[in-house]
Amino acid sequence: MRVRLEDVARAAGVSPKTVSRVLNDEANVRAPTREKVLAAMAAMDYRPHQSARSLASNRSFLIATLYDNPSSNYLTEIQAGVLEACDVYHYSMMLRPLHVSAEDFVERVDRLISHHRPDGLVLTPPITDHPGLLQRLRERRVLYASISPVEHKGTIGAFIDEPEAVRRMMATLLSLGHRRIAHVIGHPDHGASQWRLAGYRQALAEAGLPRDPALEVAGDFSFGSGVAAARRLFSLPRGRGPTAVFAANDDMAAGVIWAAGEHGLAVPADVSVCGFDDTPIARQIWPALTTIHQPSREMGRIAALQLMESLRGRGPGAMVRAPFSLELRESTAPAA
Repeated sequence: MRVRLEDVARAAGVSPKTVSRVLNDEANVRAPTREKVLAAMAAMDYRPHQSARSLASNRSFLIATLYDNPSSNYLTEIQAGVLEACDVYHYSMMLRPLHVSAEDFVERVDRLISHHRPDGLVLTPPITDHPGLLQRLRERRVLYASISPVEHKGTIGAFIDEPEAVRRMMATLLSLGHRRIAHVIGHPDHGASQWRLAGYRQALAEAGLPRDPALEVAGDFSFGSGVAAARRLFSLPRGRGPTAVFAANDDMAAGVIWAAGEHGLAVPADVSVCGFDDTPIARQIWPALTTIHQPSREMGRIAALQLMESLRGRGPGAMVRAPFSLELRESTAPAA
């Protein structure tokens, strides 16, 4: 027979209301009591009935993660982190693809909220920075957490110091003797694209190197856009092409390596290539990609935890800066 909440309460020697508070991770339960209830739940293999739990607390225990991003590697990591946080608090996660450029984008999110009634949202770039959506969420008093938003003030979630990460990458390329360093820019709607471009330009300025517009080529964070951008770079006249290419994410960097082979260029002997994010593709291609490790999974987990802390009234939540690291691999070498 199914173990009921009342059975757990009887075994733990507490009231059913106390068991409910433990299930909902409410703050007004003493630690010894919480441990006793959790032990009873584990011993009895108790599984809460989600519908009854929602009815009793007037919550859906559902978090919706919204995305519009061509990099499946990045999104997989973010989603895994959000799911880890949901498991801790016995929440479910809904994943919803959207197009921020669609005329009815805000209305689609409105309908999602009205139909599924999520307790909160996790927003990923570029949705994090859509002014119309953010205004609507504030009007509806829907709590949300953001991954890498442009504006940190008054927002909860997670980010890394992207300009500093890029400067560190550029410092490495400069130390290898590279002076003609190209940049494949990310999608124009993403805050990350702005920060990574800013870090690239600042590093050039600090090294006393002039900007060359021909070495700044637009992409959209997809593999195909990396290929197209690299074809333009590798078609520049002799002496004007790059000895190194920094792509704003790993998918585009993989596209640059593919295009280098197409043009008969060896990586890294003829051209060094590096990316950003350290998604699985960085270790799956050859040569393995030098990149910035952005802890995407941890950022998803942090953002969801900050959201659920806020949902439980344990404070307003915070915008948490996560650490990054430079991963040196085989795709970079001294300039020829």
